[in-house]
Amino acid sequence: MNKPQIIIEKASAKDAGEILKLQQLAYISEAEIYNDYSIPPLTQTLPEIIADFENNIILKVLFNGVIIGSVRGQLTGDSCYIGRLMVHPDFQNRGIGIRLMKAIESEFPQAKQFTLATGHRSERNLYLYHKLGYKDIKSEPVNDRLTMVHLEKSVR
Repeated sequence: MNKPQIIIEKASAKDAGEILKLQQLAYISEAEIYNDYSIPPLTQTLPEIIADFENNIILKVLFNGVIIGSVRGQLTGDSCYIGRLMVHPDFQNRGIGIRLMKAIESEFPQAKQFTLATGHRSERNLYLYHKLGYKDIKSEPVNDRLTMVHLEKSVR
């Protein structure tokens, strides 16, 4: 019997619909933490995700041909912003997020630093990013329920 394959590769605009469905599923837990279902990952539209392919490298994780994870990165100067890290709830806590983060970082060898942001109560996200060497650089209140924590990792 063959072992199920997990493959990380670049996504294309034809994957946008499947990534959007995954994003809506994966970010429900974030919305529940903050009791806010209007967060951008839940309100993003299909045309907006398709447009993201113009300025971002978007990776996907395939498990037996089905997209179960994704992340995107965008280079500005020598800094890469990483966003929308997501893993299907049924596949979380299996190291897929770590593999996705390492894969997106490797797509930008010219980057001198990587930056990202997550909510202050998103303990699992913060734990993961700290484990990968990201350091908190600032906090920014968004509203009375949410403060965004900005993190950075220097590579040179």
